[in-house]
Amino acid sequence: MIVTLLVSTGAAWEPAALASLAAHPGVVVLKRCVDLADLLASASTGQADVAVVGADLTGLDRSVVDQLLAHGVRPVGVTTDPEQTRARAGRVGLVTLVDADQVGGLGALVADLPADPTQPGGGPPGAGAVPRLPSAADPTVASPGEGGGRVLAVWGAAGAPGRTTLATGLAGELARRGLGTLLVDADPHGGAVAQQLGVLDEVSGLLAAARLVASGTLEERFATTQRRLSDRLRVLTGLPRPDRWVELRPGVLTELVEAARSQGQVVLDTGFSLEGDAGADVGRPGRNDLTREAVEVADEVLLVGGADPVGLARLARAVTELHEFRPDPPLRVVVNRMRPTLGWREPDVVAMLAGFGAVRSVHFLPDDQPAVDRALVSGRLLVETGESALSRAIGALLDAMVAPSPPAPSRR
Repeated sequence: MIVTLLVSTGAAWEPAALASLAAHPGVVVLKRCVDLADLLASASTGQADVAVVGADLTGLDRSVVDQLLAHGVRPVGVTTDPEQTRARAGRVGLVTLVDADQVGGLGALVADLPADPTQPGGGPPGAGAVPRLPSAADPTVASPGEGGGRVLAVWGAAGAPGRTTLATGLAGELARRGLGTLLVDADPHGGAVAQQLGVLDEVSGLLAAARLVASGTLEERFATTQRRLSDRLRVLTGLPRPDRWVELRPGVLTELVEAARSQGQVVLDTGFSLEGDAGADVGRPGRNDLTREAVEVADEVLLVGGADPVGLARLARAVTELHEFRPDPPLRVVVNRMRPTLGWREPDVVAMLAGFGAVRSVHFLPDDQPAVDRALVSGRLLVETGESALSRAIGALLDAMVAPSPPAPSRR
């Protein structure tokens, strides 16, 4: 017996849908819900298997679909305009769609839904079957982000090792070389990209884009969430306050990145921790999920750390942590603020780091505080404040990323 919920909003197709569900011997209608809040409350009881909703229902977004699936309830969308609804339904996660003109066979479709809620619904073949519309889960629907630009995640341990400075420097250099680039502030502990670049933004670009993902309108409106710094460089500003991280559900950053990489290069400024939140519920975010997701989706991870004894100790632990989180990561280590007064040479640092995990290459950035200060005080990119030792080193880093990589050293 398939227990079904129906959201009743007065749509013209509802009487026929209810009659079809009630007439099928393998289906029982548990409740006619008055709105989405009532639907989610009913789904949370664990008594229902399927929810029938209007695909164009106001407020129906990815978070609602995720909550239904988390409670074991498979959503079925009914659409009155297949051509306009299909793409949005796929983006919010509605796998099974039914044309409103064919709801007479809804009972048979619901009774024959597969056990896996991520697979398209069935329905017996032949007379009475409900024609299904192609969905985003069908293999014939192309996924975004095939090809396009590369995704660089700048990650590093705690202690202000220079993640944001490196991320903004890389983005500026990519744009200077004529490559369209999106710089994303993805630090869940409160990013500083907007402040460092002098961007006054009352609305968080990251949160605004997350709402577009939830509503299924990211493709059409993604550009409205970005701040344009030049013809080649755009910025997606981060969280206005650290406590707003709870508004970013798992998977949002991946969808943003896939949409952005189809238009150019993507640089992610991340947080410092990859530690998982053991208390996080299914479908609900953990504090560090944003950083973990950035590291997972990246084509290359740039692990940055300080050149001083404390910074190098944290950097060594971070290399091990990254290998545990993502086996054989596409990793480059960037040692920041390297200076002769520390008393060791670059080969000494490379030898030390090689003992903590396979590292493709180690790069060094000089301690060039005057260049950093000029950029910070003026709210500009490093490449905009004139040539400096630091800007040349970041350019050399990008050159090395384009050139063939040397083999990774073996683990001791």
